Amino acid sequence: MNQKVHNQIVSFIWSIADDVLRDVFVRGKYRDIILPFTVLRRLDALLVPTKEKVLEANAFLIKQNIDDKKALENQSGYPFWNISKYTFETLMNDADNIDTNLEAYLDGYSPNVQEIISKFKLRNQLETMKEAGVTYLLIEKLCNKEINLSPNEAKNSKGETLPPLTNLGMGYVFEELIRKFNEENNEEAGEHFTPREIIKLMTHILFTPVKDKIKKGTYLIYDPACGSGGMLTEAENFALDITNSKADFMLYGQEVNPETYAICTSDMLIKGEKSENIAYGSTLSKDGFPHLHFDFMLSNPPYGKTWKIDEDAIVDDRGKKGSQNIKDTRFQIGLPSISDGQLLFLMNMVSKMKHNTELGSRIATVHNGSALFTGDAGGGESEIRKYIIENDWLECIIALPKNIFYNTGIPTYIWIVSNKKDPKRKGKVQLINAMELYEKLRKNLGQKNCEMKPAHIDTINNLYMDFVESDISKIYPNEYFGYNKITVERPLRLSAKFTAEAIATLRFDKSITEEMEWAYTHFGDDLYKEIKKHKDKIEAHLNKNEVKLKPADKTKLLSAEHWKSQLALMQAAQKIADKLGNKQFDDYNTFVPLLNKTIKELKLDIDVKGLKSITDAITWKNEDAERVIKKTEKDGTITYEADSDLRDTENVPLDQDIHEYFEREVLQHIPDAWIDESKTVKGYEISFTRYFYNYVPPRSIEEITAEIFQLEKETEGILNEIVND
Repeated sequence: MNQKVHNQIVSFIWSIADDVLRDVFVRGKYRDIILPFTVLRRLDALLVPTKEKVLEANAFLIKQNIDDKKALENQSGYPFWNISKYTFETLMNDADNIDTNLEAYLDGYSPNVQEIISKFKLRNQLETMKEAGVTYLLIEKLCNKEINLSPNEAKNSKGETLPPLTNLGMGYVFEELIRKFNEENNEEAGEHFTPREIIKLMTHILFTPVKDKIKKGTYLIYDPACGSGGMLTEAENFALDITNSKADFMLYGQEVNPETYAICTSDMLIKGEKSENIAYGSTLSKDGFPHLHFDFMLSNPPYGKTWKIDEDAIVDDRGKKGSQNIKDTRFQIGLPSISDGQLLFLMNMVSKMKHNTELGSRIATVHNGSALFTGDAGGGESEIRKYIIENDWLECIIALPKNIFYNTGIPTYIWIVSNKKDPKRKGKVQLINAMELYEKLRKNLGQKNCEMKPAHIDTINNLYMDFVESDISKIYPNEYFGYNKITVERPLRLSAKFTAEAIATLRFDKSITEEMEWAYTHFGDDLYKEIKKHKDKIEAHLNKNEVKLKPADKTKLLSAEHWKSQLALMQAAQKIADKLGNKQFDDYNTFVPLLNKTIKELKLDIDVKGLKSITDAITWKNEDAERVIKKTEKDGTITYEADSDLRDTENVPLDQDIHEYFEREVLQHIPDAWIDESKTVKGYEISFTRYFYNYVPPRSIEEITAEIFQLEKETEGILNEIVND
């Protein structure tokens, strides 16, 4: 589409808002009028040439008592129609009744357009327009002969020929209007669409490698976050062009935003596509095409956005060990963080791949950097990467220039996924660093300050097709991105000693120490006898300080029996101390038998829980103490207790032997460490920056010194001037 014509149309429609809607609607509401009326004007322009045929055919259907008006498609030439007697232009013939006639005009549309009108919530605005008397002005503006919203050539007021507006061109207009309205409202400019050059890059790499394998027949293209449908339109156009239209392509998409869904649906209707192929609602919680599989899929799903609203439809008891139940089979591999659902969109597409065709399925999808590396081994993000890479479906990742998108300046990446890799790609992943392939824009569009030119797209496409390494193209085996996360344990070392301070802590239950200390400070030994008379004061203290206790802990706090049991435990510990003295034991392995022996000799009644309370009170970690033995096997092998505070992890690349790595990197520095084999987990991450890192050596001392001297020379005399002034 001619950029000048595009800008003229957008500017004209944009100006309507200020010319007609100012002081009637707040600025944030302008889009609620302009966007749906622009859609209707486009539909109207398409239907005008066949208006009389449609009215005649409808009269015949009424005469024949035929309610099904599907046959009107044959007369309108599109999968929609309008059986009212009005068009946008004839509405202006009766200015006094234009609001009533407009409602009749809207009612005359076919059911599929009625849904579009409903999603725009257009009828909610009609009363305000009527009261303000702006309906005529709005219609008049949209019918202005200085712009052409029809697919045919038209003449302006000067008799000059205006070029037709193609469906693709109309899509550009819609997207630019959305971007401008979003910017006006301080919303994400471009949240609902992707720069066209990025879509072109995606479609090139999606279709070019398999263009010769595409045969006559029908292929399905799908976008699970289709917005206003730009990706689907571009994909179809490129696919038809590259295959010389020898195959048919059916478009499918799903969109959760009602406004952009309405625009996308209208675009599908205009192109003669089936509007029912665009599903409304959240792709994550309500799959619009649960039984379909697709040949080509491409998407720019939302990233950095929560999927909390979809959680109940996807999983029960998310994150709870042993009880988590992933209900949706699309996401059985694993769930990412609740704060970012972008990888769920990828797994949705992976679940819809065709496996029993020669072509298989190809996916191009845009993500930010977190999809590459966030999530620990065993976590949802890592498990998703592991699943895709170990199935050998990841072909390529392309790093895009920063600030190439309208709504974000963060690094973004295109993933190319295919379940029918070319033989030369099997077992490998290509990384292309296209971060420097761009040209600066003269004027920013939102946060977008650069663009990719056709030459840049060709460069990337050629790198992909050639599958060779260069400064900006790297090829690695799948295993290169994997690692084993090992858990490194160190032995627990404990010392023990009975002291008055340690024994005193046993007066209080460890789980409610602060509350019991407060109560004992205020009521003393009375708590062992008449705690009930202090109950109200204790509860008042809890309420005043907003202390929330579990019911079981509150019962303990207000129970004289529990107070007495803690006192008995403290007294028992004192008796043990009297027997053992204040000696410090640095070998816990010899101390425990001595402690048990002493308890037995003193005939103390201490249960397992009480014994643990005593040992917890009198022991502490001491790096100079002996290692605590957990178990000694019959063959003499000793297993030590692990110190959780010293626990660490190491990521061992898959191409390295775990034990050789451990001996080289850990044991040389920590001789008593060991690996807990039961906790070893495999993970995958792709650290793009590391693979394309270029070392820049620091400047020499001589260079820095020379610069300092130069600065001193340039500023010579300034200090004297300041002081003298």
